Amino acid sequence: MSEPVPPKPQPEGRARYRAFRTITTRWMDNDAYGHVNNVVYYSWFDTVVNAHLIEQGALDIHGGQVIGLVIETQCNYFAPVEFPQTVEAGLRVAKIGNSSVRYEVGLFLAGEELTVAKGHFVHVYVDRATRRPTPLPQALKRVLETLQ
Repeated sequence: MSEPVPPKPQPEGRARYRAFRTITTRWMDNDAYGHVNNVVYYSWFDTVVNAHLIEQGALDIHGGQVIGLVIETQCNYFAPVEFPQTVEAGLRVAKIGNSSVRYEVGLFLAGEELTVAKGHFVHVYVDRATRRPTPLPQALKRVLETLQ
């Protein structure tokens, strides 16, 4: 007996996301096929999440006792992005655990309603010195809750 096939991922609208960041593509982002290479999308995911947390005062990347380590990431692509285009990255939080968070990111071309790509990554927050999981700090939890 075969397992049921999960539904094919579909683009989503902007209303599904809570915060946005504008990202400008760079010449070096294009690959030999004339579109932004897939590895760049993961960099954008990192950028939108960490910039938001830093700007909200929830993450101190230089001196904080708690840091987030990516343990899982995934992306679905629906349409190509090319240089020069502007991407608007939408951010939301799908799940807040004791020491982990699942972030979901939707990438939109400027002014467009549907995602050209969407994905997620999971941070496990750990003690900077021991690298052992640690409960989420309250300041971080407060910011995360605004993204749910």
